[in-house]
Amino acid sequence: MKQLSRNLTMLCDFYELTMGNGYFASGMGDKIVYFDLYYRDNPDNGGYAIAAGLEQIVEYINTLHFDAEDIEFLRGKGCFSEEFLEYLRTFRFTGDMWAIPEGTVVFPGEPLITVRARAIEAQFIETYMLMMINHQSLIATKASRMTRAAKGRVISEFGSRRAQGADAAILGARAAYIGGCNATACTITDEVYGVPATGTMAHSWVQMFDDEYTAFKTYCEIYPNNATLLIDTYNVLESGVPNAIRAFREVLLPKGITKCGVRIDSGDITYLTKKVRAMLNEAGLTECKIIVSNSLDEYIIRELIRQGAEIDGFGVGERLITAKSDPVFGAVYKLCAVENEEGKILPKIKISENVGKITTPHYKKVYRLYGRESGKAEADLLCLYDEVVDDSQPYELFDPEHTWKRKMLTNYIAKPLHVQVFKSGEQVYELPCLEEVRAHCARDIESMWDEVRRFSNPHNYYVDLSQKLWDIKHNMLQARKGK
Repeated sequence: MKQLSRNLTMLCDFYELTMGNGYFASGMGDKIVYFDLYYRDNPDNGGYAIAAGLEQIVEYINTLHFDAEDIEFLRGKGCFSEEFLEYLRTFRFTGDMWAIPEGTVVFPGEPLITVRARAIEAQFIETYMLMMINHQSLIATKASRMTRAAKGRVISEFGSRRAQGADAAILGARAAYIGGCNATACTITDEVYGVPATGTMAHSWVQMFDDEYTAFKTYCEIYPNNATLLIDTYNVLESGVPNAIRAFREVLLPKGITKCGVRIDSGDITYLTKKVRAMLNEAGLTECKIIVSNSLDEYIIRELIRQGAEIDGFGVGERLITAKSDPVFGAVYKLCAVENEEGKILPKIKISENVGKITTPHYKKVYRLYGRESGKAEADLLCLYDEVVDDSQPYELFDPEHTWKRKMLTNYIAKPLHVQVFKSGEQVYELPCLEEVRAHCARDIESMWDEVRRFSNPHNYYVDLSQKLWDIKHNMLQARKGK
């Protein structure tokens, strides 16, 4: 496959460089720190999100370096010491990283990525990591909602022309495929990532000919094995369908080809698809597929199906590629611990009057607890890095905010969610191919109870803290009250 390669080292917030210079000047540049990347709220008030974007982060870290032009540019800013600029000449990531694999169902508050590295390194990679996770997780989550609404019908991502730039289109199509979409209109995403590229015809094709029938007939002659005709340029029922039927009969059927389709991009979709299906069936074209598009989202798709619309596939554009209904994923990257000179890990906490912005301190890991009989996920558990959940023993879960809410789990399986991605700056995790990520995503969604997957008022899936971790957080909050 073709590779996209660019040096994006300078795609960072400027404060990451001034912080790096500050750490360097104050002698803290080599101090080992721990950062967590997590998000606070599910998009669209949904019950879950889908992790995506890790592959691009790995590629970025593997090529992270400052070239001569970068150094000269920074020198011109007049705020960096020569010693720091010299340090940047050989800069690379030498730390450790753990992450929840792409395609995994995730929940607010749990670290999607944990970084252990020197302070300068850990701080510097913040912007790119957040950008990748925020964008692709958002689109993958939206795609998951849409594909579930479609109930097995094909969904193609058609949003490139509405995306906010090239990367949003290319990586957005990749993320949509992870979330369950079947194909994309974005050709380069097929070339680079192998997401199947597809398309039908433009209204302009129909308009270029003197009449609609000739446009359809010519298209069928050129693309007999992939003939999907756009039938709403003039009038769907009075001209579009009759001309499509005539073209199919005269060009495709004599060749023994029955695979074909029509697309509707406007009008009353439910009414039109019912009428179109009846007309196609009457003409003996029972295998002809009906594809619809036009500003669709999961709610419209669900309602169309509820109304009995005769639809075989959907083309979704702007409301997917921009996640129009809730376009900010909101992941953050926060310091959670530092190591002292003896190597002891010291927890750090950020406190805010906004309770949702109070961080969970310390170096942590995440378990997912599954019922042995149901195979369904019951809760996630954040615990200290050295805690081990023994799933042969009962485990008491409790709500971190309402601690009187408790549940004793028995007959369960505890699975750690994190994998180590980098060790001492070297990649130790073999990235799965995109098809594997997509299949993992589908399995993970199936492991969630239906109540968690509801579009409206989903069940609150618990991300609980271990008793040790809760005690540390509670004690740090109490200690701060007196200061």
